[in-house]
Amino acid sequence: IDPPDGRLPTLTPEAQRSADAQREIGRDEQRGRPLANSYEDRGPSDRCIQHSKAGPPINPGAYNNNMQLFQTPGHIAILNEQIHSVRVIPVDGPAHLGGQIRLWMGDSRGRWDGETLVVETTNFSDQIVYNSYNCCPGAGANLRLVERFTRVDADTIDHRYTVEDSTTYAGPWTAAMPMIRFDGPIFECACHERNYGMENLLRGARVQERVVSSGSH
Repeated sequence: IDPPDGRLPTLTPEAQRSADAQREIGRDEQRGRPLANSYEDRGPSDRCIQHSKAGPPINPGAYNNNMQLFQTPGHIAILNEQIHSVRVIPVDGPAHLGGQIRLWMGDSRGRWDGETLVVETTNFSDQIVYNSYNCCPGAGANLRLVERFTRVDADTIDHRYTVEDSTTYAGPWTAAMPMIRFDGPIFECACHERNYGMENLLRGARVQERVVSSGSH
């Protein structure tokens, strides 16, 4: 919703070089040269560690988009159906963690602005720039994310977030992602129990290597 033209701000030269490098990795995978020597080559989503829908911020995907919110006097907890992540947000509590501590989901701190819950998240790991689950393409350790949750009626929360990372974007940008209430249930996402996706990805990579080494097509 901002900038008004609906487009992300231009990337900085450094971020553009990183994006080009990631694009080349994608071309290698399309050519049958996937980055899959071991499970450690794959991102957190493939490894059932983290997923884009876990946030922050909260973005939908193809499935398992549901979540459950819990509120106590000092905390908000967001339970995600996808890869069962839980984000615990202190409200009107301590300051952010020291800059030397970096987390996949960043360090979130909340406060109330009237009827709106404002959540600021910093302290992201610089490794998120290389993972597709990152909310903000190309952003990394310098990402500052501000989410605003406003309940507009019994069934709707107006959820919007602003992205700031001067090392990645020429300016900040804001997106809106309304949240709609439903009656459930939320299902368990048992990603680790026989992660067939990971097994098949690595097995397929070995097949592709044999094909290349034999000169077959």
